[in-house]
Amino acid sequence: MNLRLIAAIALAVAPIGVALTKAEPKAGVYAASHGQEQAALWATRFLTRFHYKRVPLDDAMSATIFERYLESLDGDKLFLTAADIEEFKVHRAKLDDAILDQRLAPAFDLYARYVERVGERTRHARALLQKGFDFSVDENYRFDRDDAAWAKDATELDELWRQRVKNDWLRLKLAGRDDKGIRETLDKRYAGFERRLRELDGDDVFQSFMNAYSSAIEPHTNYMSPRTSENFNIQMRLSLEGIGAVLSREDEYTTIRQIVKGGPADLSGKLKVGDHIVAVGQGEQGALTDVVGWRTDDVVDLIRGKKGTIVRLDVLAADAGADGKPLQLKLVRDKVRLEEQAAKSELIEIGSGSNARRIGVVRLPTFYHDFEGARRGDANYASSTRDVAKLIAELAKQKIDGLVVDLRGNGGGSLTEASDLSGLFIDQGPVVQVRDAQGRIALEGDDQAGVAWDGPLAVLINRESASASEIFAAALQDYGRALIIGETSFGKGTVQNLIDLDQMAQNDSEKFGQLKLTVAQFFRVNGGSTQHRGVVPDIAYPQTAWASDEFGESSLDFALPYSEVQAANYARSGDLSALLPLLATRHEARVGKDPEFKWWFEDLAEYARQRERKDVSLLESARRAERDRNEKMRAERKAARVAAGIDPPDAKHEEGDDGLLADERRDAAAADEDQAEKPDFLLRESAHILADAIELLHTDQRLAARVKSFDLHETARVD
Repeated sequence: MNLRLIAAIALAVAPIGVALTKAEPKAGVYAASHGQEQAALWATRFLTRFHYKRVPLDDAMSATIFERYLESLDGDKLFLTAADIEEFKVHRAKLDDAILDQRLAPAFDLYARYVERVGERTRHARALLQKGFDFSVDENYRFDRDDAAWAKDATELDELWRQRVKNDWLRLKLAGRDDKGIRETLDKRYAGFERRLRELDGDDVFQSFMNAYSSAIEPHTNYMSPRTSENFNIQMRLSLEGIGAVLSREDEYTTIRQIVKGGPADLSGKLKVGDHIVAVGQGEQGALTDVVGWRTDDVVDLIRGKKGTIVRLDVLAADAGADGKPLQLKLVRDKVRLEEQAAKSELIEIGSGSNARRIGVVRLPTFYHDFEGARRGDANYASSTRDVAKLIAELAKQKIDGLVVDLRGNGGGSLTEASDLSGLFIDQGPVVQVRDAQGRIALEGDDQAGVAWDGPLAVLINRESASASEIFAAALQDYGRALIIGETSFGKGTVQNLIDLDQMAQNDSEKFGQLKLTVAQFFRVNGGSTQHRGVVPDIAYPQTAWASDEFGESSLDFALPYSEVQAANYARSGDLSALLPLLATRHEARVGKDPEFKWWFEDLAEYARQRERKDVSLLESARRAERDRNEKMRAERKAARVAAGIDPPDAKHEEGDDGLLADERRDAAAADEDQAEKPDFLLRESAHILADAIELLHTDQRLAARVKSFDLHETARVD
């Protein structure tokens, strides 16, 4: 992953949880520690001996690591010069020796050079702001630099950055900002980028280098530092011990981006989104540590702690100036459940009167499982299967006719949970076949009699549905148990295990981190694989935001190829094939009249056009004309939505380009909530499709006898 992206993610969304052993930030360390060099060697032993795809660490791999590490640092070729690359090419075929000999200086030296060049570019960019620009000159800025060569020297970079800064200025100007405001915004942006980069420490550099190695074997294998490992474990547990807040960076301040409902921060009633944390103290009497200017995850480390312990915060209100008086809060840390990632349900009613259908929806963002809690015997350990079973029981009490499981955006999680969740809908049988590096095939499946729901069922997927989501969707498709609706899924068909390097090395503290290692490939019960191909829906929506060559397994370097094994021994629940043409006809007729789909198709076509662009005009008149066209289209769209009764007149709508980056918008959290509250026409259409299936099977007994997959639950109708 790009180091700049690592920084952006760490600074933008950092949940507050369990403490790590780090007392203060150690930024700007560009030399490998002995522990990191040992960790690299331990990781290499597993990567070369136990990975599903055996690739030796040799000179050829070293060259690939070198190229991928450069890509992670300066993928757009905006900072390093051809001379820099030539200087470091001496290490191109020697990084394998550097790892095996436990001397990682070349990787850290290259990072130090990158930071030096970023400093030079930042100073140049900020100096350009004092001069201003002539927007009557007809020239283009080429922002797509995938195929660009490295700049020959600083002079060539100067020209590239002149165009880049000019484009940043023009975007803000078109958004209505004056010159003074533009200078302030961009000066903060460029200075902030360099500052955040310099705040990255040796652990961040080491993680990026090791991921250049691991991803050169296969894209889903990666190294996680101790801090990253803890955050990963929090996501799998779906809980943490802390105050229940999400932090982000705003200038020099650590800022509350979101407050988790039911957590200590929420229950105190004294913290709100936008407040700045300026100091942190431990316990009743611990000294307060000023954290202004700290990187966010270092502040997180101070605030995290065990349940029942006290943390004190000095908080500057969102609407207070820099000279405002901070409020000191005392909070008792507690266990906080991350509800935004938990399964949720809702009810959609399709039709009216005697033809009304009540469609239950279960939305599952991830396949979570608290392995540690389960091992301890915790009665309420987090499990997506257990949560979904409870939601189904609640929906059944509401007399639902059918159920949609919404897996859009679900990137996977626990393989066990995918198997167990499938068991809620099939009555015993294999769910997935798993082949290890030795070619041995094992079956994972449901051995529990009974199901949680035997009625009409659909699964909604998109391109972001991956891994465990694909196991679940593929199994229900192969059994003929559910309609699969949406887009072709991601196409990830591999299995990863977590290797605790500290445990393997018998360390008495966390210092080596973890390795997420691809150890197997999974296959559908019909013998096929989701690898590369994904799960193809029975009723297809158009591919949305990404083309298949931009997002998905088929777009990733070094991904495993598609392959097949023999089908498992399983009994299909039924055959939905006779139903599909009838459903497709009704779906297409409904979509043809639906303005939401019409606008969506228009947006997809526009996105496809924009995706082909490689450059942008820096001529103000041309850009303003383009902006005016877009504003007119948005206004017409808004009016049409109101006229169609889809939105109320005062509904919020997407605004035009404001020229800001995501972390520069103070109302980012509110914007996320507004987006979440918008009508979900794709989900509603999925409910319509399932309601169509129920109606067709109710009215055609011969068709119902062929399908057999759905137990049609009779519910009371009210005319």
